[in-house]
Amino acid sequence: MKATARAHPIQGLVKYHGMRDDELRLPYHDSISVCTAPSSTTTTVAFDESLDEDRYVIDGETVDGRGRERIEAVVSHVRERAGISKHVRFESENDFPTNVGFGSSSSGFAAAARALCAAAELDLSLPEISTVARRGSASAARAVTGGFSDLHAGLNDTDCRSERIESGLEDDLRIVSALVPAYKETEEAHREAADSHMFEARLAHIHGQLAEIRDALRNDDFERTFELAEHDSLSLAATTMTGPSGWVYWQPATLEIFDVVRDLRESGIPAYFSTDTGASVYVNTTAEHVDRVESAVVDCGVETRTWEAGGPARVLDESEALF
Repeated sequence: MKATARAHPIQGLVKYHGMRDDELRLPYHDSISVCTAPSSTTTTVAFDESLDEDRYVIDGETVDGRGRERIEAVVSHVRERAGISKHVRFESENDFPTNVGFGSSSSGFAAAARALCAAAELDLSLPEISTVARRGSASAARAVTGGFSDLHAGLNDTDCRSERIESGLEDDLRIVSALVPAYKETEEAHREAADSHMFEARLAHIHGQLAEIRDALRNDDFERTFELAEHDSLSLAATTMTGPSGWVYWQPATLEIFDVVRDLRESGIPAYFSTDTGASVYVNTTAEHVDRVESAVVDCGVETRTWEAGGPARVLDESEALF
């Protein structure tokens, strides 16, 4: 009862903020993202009757505290569905920077859910597996289905699951990721989201945003899709900054990149910035213009990586297992 899986992290386009149920991680509204490849998390799990306790290791470090609790929520759900009582050995590795706003929890829990379901021999569709991953991170549900994906809000696993949005934009999209290191507290920001006086205003307009971006994606409208993603990043920041803790994630380098992106756009280059809860920046552009965009972002003195749209979480061959 062993399996290995790999998943790509997500860039939030219309992001969820706040959860109506912290345990099941049910968001207040739908959310849409795109997976970023080749960045990935690889996870190997094994249910083993010889173990006397569960063992969780990420990037060579034993996981404890809140991180362990979140993994256990996913593992316990799989055990219950499969009728398994064995302890689990769990090892995971990331090939990109974590906890800096690049969605490592999304790929982490997506790979975990995919591997756990395979090891437990659960015959589930990707949308069904997305409900397993959601218990660790709501964003992970979208990393399970991959590409451009839509996590529907709901009060149960039938309603709150992810599905892929087919779009011709996947092939041409290039994402220049600008690493701006800064510690962040995403869970705390979600917890106090509804306490911001901007939260109700965000809820009032978010459904229109979602309808617009779904239509833009299905019509392969690059400009409209990423204008909406840029606007949503500003809307999210307004909400986090006006909560009780006054979270300000952006750093001077973040704002400098915003200005560079706007200058590029004024010169006729399709480029749009996007951020999640963090200081790092995604710059969305096309294959034709990616070299020019990357050069401009590098001139800001930050580390960059260029990514493309990634596919769904997948089970790997035994030869790629971490143990």
